Amino acid sequence: MIGPLEIAANGFATAAILLAGRNSIHTWWTGIVGCTLFGLVFFEAKLYADVILQVFFVLSSVAGWRLWLRGDHGRALGVRSADLRSLAWIVPLGLACAVGYGALLHFWTDAYAPFADSMVLVFSVIAQLLLMKRRIENWPFWLLVNSIAVPLYASRELYLTAFLYGVYWVNAIVAWVRWRRLARLQKDGGTVLAQA
Repeated sequence: MIGPLEIAANGFATAAILLAGRNSIHTWWTGIVGCTLFGLVFFEAKLYADVILQVFFVLSSVAGWRLWLRGDHGRALGVRSADLRSLAWIVPLGLACAVGYGALLHFWTDAYAPFADSMVLVFSVIAQLLLMKRRIENWPFWLLVNSIAVPLYASRELYLTAFLYGVYWVNAIVAWVRWRRLARLQKDGGTVLAQA
């Protein structure tokens, strides 16, 4: 059953995700509120990796908010591509971490779907770190996360959350295209900063 806590968490999280796609600084404070509420929702659903993920999101949102406001060593933090060498080791490392953490949850807790839950955790962390640095490649990672999260949350009867993660999947595609365009504009001489 969809309760008021899940509705509120999804409302703030949806606002944050849509604002991130628009490159808006307001993504951060709305994300902090949404993630705090989601931490409680996931604890009740015994999705412990997702609880830890929400703590990470709150902390990284504070850091991301500060980074987007202040820039990178005094320079504006623009939208750009990640270094391909970095991405080449991030994916296998992410898979190894997800399997390791999934095994830990499997053997030591009563977690539901520990490996899928761990995949959501690990690749969300990667996507969030890329988002904080305004790297275009955060969006394909969000596509992966959302593809795993939709059936996982539906299986725990978090139907509203599962539905919205499907919407977030579409948003990730739209945002990916938008951020690529912003990076090209920036490369052609304009500075693309966070929008209000």
